[in-house]
Amino acid sequence: MTLIIILLLVVAIGFVLMKNKSVKSIFTPEQKYYTIDDEFNAKRKDRENEIDQLLSKIGKNGLDDLTKKERKRLDELSKK
Repeated sequence: MTLIIILLLVVAIGFVLMKNKSVKSIFTPEQKYYTIDDEFNAKRKDRENEIDQLLSKIGKNGLDDLTKKERKRLDELSKK
């Protein structure tokens, strides 16, 4: 009888842990991209958004408004 109670307790704890999202992610990590094309397109879109942000800043205030770090980043992104 004690063995059955312990077994039911273990099963109940297992169900609780599987419902917990943080514990579930340990066993099955969340996949961000489905294919390598999805990953490429997402990174490309991120680069385009960053370039657009820098270019809009240039459009509003001129090239002199960019910091050295932003200019360097714009050069890096434009070469890719």
